[in-house]
Amino acid sequence: MAETELSVVCKSCGSEVSPYVTECPYCGTRLRKRAPKLERRGEALAPQETRRDRRRRRSAERRERRERMRRLALAVERPYVTLAAILIPAAIVIVDRGSNLTLEQLGAIEGFAGTTPWWHYLAAPFVYNDIGYLFAVGVAMALFVPGLERRLGAVPTALLLVACGALGALAAQGLDDALGDGFTFAAGGNGVALGALGAWVMIRRADARDDPTEELDTIPLVVAAAVLLLLPVVNDYANWWAGIVGGLTGLAAGFSATLGRR
Repeated sequence: MAETELSVVCKSCGSEVSPYVTECPYCGTRLRKRAPKLERRGEALAPQETRRDRRRRRSAERRERRERMRRLALAVERPYVTLAAILIPAAIVIVDRGSNLTLEQLGAIEGFAGTTPWWHYLAAPFVYNDIGYLFAVGVAMALFVPGLERRLGAVPTALLLVACGALGALAAQGLDDALGDGFTFAAGGNGVALGALGAWVMIRRADARDDPTEELDTIPLVVAAAVLLLLPVVNDYANWWAGIVGGLTGLAAGFSATLGRR
């Protein structure tokens, strides 16, 4: 146990005494009404923190962590996952326009449940039949995925995007089979984009809760979510179920990422 530092001076006799005693051991003068509660911090004893002090310390630690992460983010040259999530689908669009391959051959889901090869569930979220569809999803990727890369890292972010897309595509065919006619069209990254948006919102929401100075502007987020959710209205391959399930997957992943900070 570390030796307690003598830092309190008795006003009566001028002796230095421990800050954790109530009476001066030299003259008996009353120094305080009660001794502070102690708690062990490492190998030393220190006064027990009040709830307010503990909240302030934790808030300061969170701000310091976020500042370190911001400095680290500035040191990152390029958000590689974001670039890949935009450029790979763009390359597939070019291949589609310049070859005789069909969207289904490139990985789009067209057909009944049980007839779709497994790899289509991984590929379909990155296959687009329309440049406008790709543009809408690409803007969402550029807005939300870089923040996820900085907070989660490149590999977890890539796995998150793949999971949102694949689970959305899988759910689209399963739910169409259970609730519809069973024939499914599903391609493009509306589920991936909604998943990235959901994860980003959960992480930023945790930041705003920890630090009242951080505000979360909900209006642009609602507009972005509405645009992505309504993509199936203007594009047959943007599946409703893929978007909803992909968004829910992102929300769950973002919530899980914040659990360790509670």
